[in-house]
Amino acid sequence: MLEELEIRDLGPIRHALLTPAAGMTAITGETGAGKSMLLSALKLISGGTADPGRVSAGAKESWTQGVFAVGGDAAADPDSDAAGDSSAATRDAVEPAVVCIARDAGVAPQDGELFLSRTVPVSGRSRAVVNGRSVPRALLGDLAGELVTIHGQADQLRIASPARQREFLDMVAGDERELATYRTAWDALCAIDERLERMEHQEASARQQADYLRESIERINRADPQPGEDEELKAKRSRIENAADIAQGVSGALAALDASQVSADADEASASELINHAVQALRSIRADGDFNELADRLESVNADLSDIVYSLARELDVEDNVDDLDEINARIHELGELTRRWGPTLADVIAWRDKAVFDVEDLDASPEKVAELKAERERLFSDAMAAADALSEAREAAARSLAATVTGELSSLAMDGAALNIRVTRRGADGGNGVGKGKTPTWPLDANGRDDIAFLFTPYEGAPELPMGKSASGGELSRLMLAMELSAADRHAGSEAPMTFIFDEVDAGVGGKTAVELGRRLARLARTAQVIVVTHLAQVASWADAQFVVTKEPPDADDDAVGVVTTVAAVQGDGRVREIARMLSGSESEASLDHARELLSSSRLGDAADLVA
Repeated sequence: MLEELEIRDLGPIRHALLTPAAGMTAITGETGAGKSMLLSALKLISGGTADPGRVSAGAKESWTQGVFAVGGDAAADPDSDAAGDSSAATRDAVEPAVVCIARDAGVAPQDGELFLSRTVPVSGRSRAVVNGRSVPRALLGDLAGELVTIHGQADQLRIASPARQREFLDMVAGDERELATYRTAWDALCAIDERLERMEHQEASARQQADYLRESIERINRADPQPGEDEELKAKRSRIENAADIAQGVSGALAALDASQVSADADEASASELINHAVQALRSIRADGDFNELADRLESVNADLSDIVYSLARELDVEDNVDDLDEINARIHELGELTRRWGPTLADVIAWRDKAVFDVEDLDASPEKVAELKAERERLFSDAMAAADALSEAREAAARSLAATVTGELSSLAMDGAALNIRVTRRGADGGNGVGKGKTPTWPLDANGRDDIAFLFTPYEGAPELPMGKSASGGELSRLMLAMELSAADRHAGSEAPMTFIFDEVDAGVGGKTAVELGRRLARLARTAQVIVVTHLAQVASWADAQFVVTKEPPDADDDAVGVVTTVAAVQGDGRVREIARMLSGSESEASLDHARELLSSSRLGDAADLVA
């Protein structure tokens, strides 16, 4: 909801500050006073194209800011208690879409508000800012798309696009569950189509890659490397090559520690025995001292010494066959070839082979594999078609209901004989498995189902039924959009970030009782959304909760501005009565003032019957 709109140096508006009502706000004033600048300001903060030519004369730049209440501030704050108690998925499920977009862009709401601003200099590039941070202009469009809908002379033509019509119909249908189910099936179908396409249309390089992988796997399997095998073999080779030095060194060490391990005739006491004698001597001492502790330490040393002697004696028992050296060198060379190509270690070689086995399966477009994937594709296509049919049924039901409701509304808006027909046509209704017919492989499906949706409008009885945008004037199209928004009004009820609707030219060609009905219906829409209407009709403006008057005034003598200056001011009480009187008769006579008071008094929504009238 738009809480505040501030404008500086845009066209004839030097400065304006609007605080629209939460319900319906009317913008009135003489023709040519500059009401269009208010729409231009809203388009600027909606990401519209900047026009330096609209900067006020004598000013360096124009600046526009809109403050929107969007809710969801606690969820967007990672330090808040609410954020701590909910997962990101839960927050996305309850936050308005605009809050999710802002949070993902790093410009989360502050106190539940978003500040969208746009600066347009006389020369140079415009600057878009959200909550004090510079952002791409496209982000303004994404945010404003969830906050503001402008129904002006050209803006409402966006609904003429099939995509926008589908989105509007889906919104009215409330088919989020069916749409989500379909898109899951669609994603699975697209994934298998991509895999099939890769397998069926492999280029020569892909086939060469498959041959290379198969040859490499076979070579590695022939060698059958084991993790760490090459290091073990190198250690064994080193032992064999240095066998004489090893034997000499070990024998010398054993002769010094325990000669009996080297020669059975040796009669010298071993180092272990000598240490045992030392231990016994220390333990025989009866006097006070650290002798027992020293004996314990010697026993610990003796245990380590015995273990060393045992290990050295085992080294002498190992017999290495020098004849195996050639075989070991050949094996080390074979493993070295593997690590040079797929290493650097044997573990890396084994891992590469294991992965290559799976890669070959994807690259090998064998007839059996292709047939298996095609069978799976048929199943996924059937699932997607079933989901698309469920989505089509929801859309068809909503189309019938929406068209009937809109047609009924049109008759109350001075458009007797006008009608809206919403056509939902299922592609491929005669069957087909999605292959052939000169279409894409997924025909008749696309990312949004299998439906071609067309909003067809008949402006008067006997007129041909034509697509929207080609069969109505600007005023008629604005009233058609009002009827559509009214018919979908219940979708806005209870929204944490209600939509702001801007209507321009909605009163074109309307007067009398029809103007009253037009105002009543705008007020009805304002019960579930914020409505801002630019109008020349007192019968419409009288229904508003707030009214702003746009007025042309000559510039002050001290002002450098060229030409007239436009002011925007809220009117209340007697001031509003005088403005309504001016709109009724162009004067403030007592009769027109009485008529204005009567009109304002009667322009109030009453009971439930009045709300749906």
